[in-house]
Amino acid sequence: MFCIPKHYENDVESILIPKGLITDRIERLARNICCDVGKGPLVGLCVLKGGYQFFGDLMDRIRTINASGENSVQMSVDFIRLKSYEDDHSSGEVKIIGSDDLSSLTGKYFIFKQDIVDTGATMQKLLNTLTKFKPASIKVASLLVKRTPRSTGYRPDYIGFEIPDKFVVGYALDYNEYFRDLNHICIISETGKKKYAV
Repeated sequence: MFCIPKHYENDVESILIPKGLITDRIERLARNICCDVGKGPLVGLCVLKGGYQFFGDLMDRIRTINASGENSVQMSVDFIRLKSYEDDHSSGEVKIIGSDDLSSLTGKYFIFKQDIVDTGATMQKLLNTLTKFKPASIKVASLLVKRTPRSTGYRPDYIGFEIPDKFVVGYALDYNEYFRDLNHICIISETGKKKYAV
């Protein structure tokens, strides 16, 4: 009932969250953030690569709210890249790569936008690193949070969806750099894992 690129038809088990539902939820998150932040100014920090779609769509919604006159939040953006996964397993290490000088965060209020919180360990390690730069405030928005017994108990300030403990792809979430071009969030099949394994 949904459109999936032909090259992935046998590689996904099921569609977990269709694109339309994602779009609607992001609008609500944008409204909540604008209401909580007031006039800002605010730095939006995006986690690349998996977070770019969520970040872009959320920023678009905030810009639309700003233009409508409902609320007006002054924002700037910055980007950071993390690596903590190989295939469908966490490596246990958080590597910050490709980032600019993070000292620019000092004294600023920022919302950190993440694609998915799995166990929460990556986010906790990253927040410990970012607090060394003494930002005025840190809030975290995550599109997805997994319900997993391996969770550290960490919960973001803004959550799009809670999902089961499955490896998901699509909407810029990848499996070894594949599946970013899926519109929907899908559960990868065993066939897909084998096909695109490193």
